[in-house]
Amino acid sequence: MPDPQISAIICTHNRDQYLGAAIDSLLSQDFTEEYEVIVVDNASSDRTREVIEARLSHPRLRYVHESVLGLSVARNTGAKQALSPILAYLDDDAVASSQWLQVLQSAFQTNEKLAIAGGKVTLLWAEGMTAPRWLSAGLAGNLGAYDLGDAVVYIDRPGLTPRGLNYSIRQSFLKQIGGFDVNLGRVGKNLLSNEELVMTEQALNLGWQVAYLPTAVVAHNVAPERVQRQWFLHRGWWQGMSECYREQLAGRAGVRQLPHGSEKLLRGIYRSLIHWHDPAQSFDDFAYAYGQVGYLKAALQGIFFKKN
Repeated sequence: MPDPQISAIICTHNRDQYLGAAIDSLLSQDFTEEYEVIVVDNASSDRTREVIEARLSHPRLRYVHESVLGLSVARNTGAKQALSPILAYLDDDAVASSQWLQVLQSAFQTNEKLAIAGGKVTLLWAEGMTAPRWLSAGLAGNLGAYDLGDAVVYIDRPGLTPRGLNYSIRQSFLKQIGGFDVNLGRVGKNLLSNEELVMTEQALNLGWQVAYLPTAVVAHNVAPERVQRQWFLHRGWWQGMSECYREQLAGRAGVRQLPHGSEKLLRGIYRSLIHWHDPAQSFDDFAYAYGQVGYLKAALQGIFFKKN
């Protein structure tokens, strides 16, 4: 078989109920060139291996086990196993549209300065589920939703970076920066994030380009346990911690983080109160404020327990 032009990679940890559909969506791509599918089993303890083995007869599919828990670790393992110059990461609870790989590969093929690309993400609600009244469009982004419109957008600020569940990257750029930072990214129930945001910062600083591709569509399953206020507060807390760690990595850590985080905390509380008549906006602002508590905790830890 000729060398693959793109490697589709799923990093999975205990998501056997969704994993099969994710793999099947990759094995049935409408793609005109060779490609491979790699599933990195990141220390799963459920039926993950059984789900993968049921499909291993497919010539494109490869199974890799990674015993060290952590999404960034698993992503780096997948990259080392990949045989192509382009890596396309799909979450284990997502489903790729049939043209997903074709759109991504074409974008990299026609633009040698493109380092990172990702596409639109829609939400798949479980049967009988609908979005609650208190869920704002902004908080829906925590469920994976991502839509910058119907035209290609070249990202010029990290906050707009593509979602990690629908994410592709050039191998040469990944090697240039030393891989995914294992100090960021989810580890089990630890929801540290911002690894993609850091990658975009690095790409832009090094003169690469980052793109949003509207036709590279992926649908993301909304797990029922996530449609609860407590989950969003938990997610906001870890987002605040992640933002603090990102600033520390960029050399912007220290005492100055305290007034910065405190100001955002107070602003979030104030906005939540004045928007009491709008349940979605009020909760959005409250979750933002709650996230600043996580930010301040990480900042204090960085100040008082700074490693030598």
